[in-house]
Amino acid sequence: MSDAIALEGDLPQAAFLSKERIIAEPGFNRWLVPPAALAIHLCIGMAYGFSVFWLPLSQAVGIDAPLACNPDMGFFAAMTATDCDWPISMMGWIYTLFFVFLGCAAAALGGWLEHAGPRKAGLVSAVFWCGGLLISAFGIYSHQIWLLWLGAGVIGGIGLGLGYISPVSTLIKWFPDKRGMATGMAIMGFGGGAMIGAPLAAGLMSYFAGPDGVGAWQTLVVMALIYFVFMVGGALTYRIPPTGWKPAGWKQPESKAGNKMITHRHVHVSVAWKTPQFALIWAALCLNVSAGIGIIGMASPLLQEVFAGQLLGNSLSYNELNAVQLGQIAAIAAGFTGLLSLFNIGGRFFWASISDYIGRKGTYFVFFGLGFALYASVPLLAEWGSLALFVLAFGIILSMYGGGFSTVPAYLADMFGTQMVGAIHGRLLTAWAAAGIVGPVLVNYLREYQLSIGVERAAAYDITLYILAGLLILGFICNALVRPVADRHFMTEAQLKKEQNVSHDKTASGSVSLEWAPDPATRPVTIAAWIAVGVPLALGIWFTLQKTLPLFY
Repeated sequence: MSDAIALEGDLPQAAFLSKERIIAEPGFNRWLVPPAALAIHLCIGMAYGFSVFWLPLSQAVGIDAPLACNPDMGFFAAMTATDCDWPISMMGWIYTLFFVFLGCAAAALGGWLEHAGPRKAGLVSAVFWCGGLLISAFGIYSHQIWLLWLGAGVIGGIGLGLGYISPVSTLIKWFPDKRGMATGMAIMGFGGGAMIGAPLAAGLMSYFAGPDGVGAWQTLVVMALIYFVFMVGGALTYRIPPTGWKPAGWKQPESKAGNKMITHRHVHVSVAWKTPQFALIWAALCLNVSAGIGIIGMASPLLQEVFAGQLLGNSLSYNELNAVQLGQIAAIAAGFTGLLSLFNIGGRFFWASISDYIGRKGTYFVFFGLGFALYASVPLLAEWGSLALFVLAFGIILSMYGGGFSTVPAYLADMFGTQMVGAIHGRLLTAWAAAGIVGPVLVNYLREYQLSIGVERAAAYDITLYILAGLLILGFICNALVRPVADRHFMTEAQLKKEQNVSHDKTASGSVSLEWAPDPATRPVTIAAWIAVGVPLALGIWFTLQKTLPLFY
């Protein structure tokens, strides 16, 4: 193979943030791209861990104890009051804003991302996410909760959406032989961000706390600066392959009867979202995530209320436990929640990698079929009093919740091609925003209704779990109905060429083969990049494992 590949376009004169500027040279090591994606996802994944701020901020004015606002104070007055503390319910709106704006931003900006490239998108994501944290820090300093909603929730949520989808298209193009594994590695980072960020935030707040404050605004400033460095580093490391590139020695599978679910052509985003396939995959993801979010919301109270005294080695019900015992089982439940987060993260990599062998549709069949059996069996496991099987069932369920996120980008690439998969994935993430409303509302209202009609705490979740299992049956049907995309939806050669020109995609000139193995000289840099993201992730896993220990004592 020739040592040089001439690319169309004058790359040295391209703008620093342009897509043309980051087209890889022969010998580039594609294994540098996953740690670049992880650097961004580990930072924005702190959205999952934001609840670590709730308790300290609920007594930011009172310091030692919450100072309640006047009960006659109106909602808008409470938003700007500086002499009383915010209730946790008001801060919880940040979570809703996170995921609503994540889905909206991903849908609205996905097309722009494909044209601008991952470097520019990653840098914009860093500015929005870290800038949102700084605005929130000022909101805490001035005690204006609307600035938290605007900063972290709205502006930060836009950064979340753009950062979340920024590496998807790039990774899929770099790993045509391992689409699922590649996206699983990156999206695993989003699930792991809270494992690093939550203990970091708790430690920083402890360091900055004093008689005049709880240390929250200083913590957000420090974290914003740390995250900005990591996210910029990740964005600048992004490279994209020339159009038509493939790994050395890899042969694209032939389109044959057993492989009709993987296309080698491309659908434009403006067409893809109107197809039945998009609607069915959207519904499948929404139902899987709704059930998963529902189970996350009930996991800790379910463990405490169902097993109660069994967690401490006695037969007392939840209502019979004293305050000390309630505190003890709450600590055990915290360990349970930490263990579930590990299953969530591990599932993102495991199931996405498995999908490379059994197919995306087959993997989603596992999610819905096995998920239905596990959801429906949890009440029986609780009745048996089998804590080990109960924990295992929840762990597998959460692994498939995470696996649904990491497998769906490859599912979309299989169905609609790789040219605009990032933009299509962005549109699909509106399913996440919808599920973020459906899941918690369904679980919380059903539980309250069960308790209001006198159902025992230990049995109040049974109907909810059966309904969530029903959602998975609907998801199974949606997945079964997915068929290959009709020929009329694919771009013609002329349309594809036009889109590639708009996207500033460049291909090789002449008849040079577009494939290469990584240059051995890049190995030290690649190892260093993996260490940079691997060490924080390993520390986060270690901190989480320490929290799970009470569950086994």
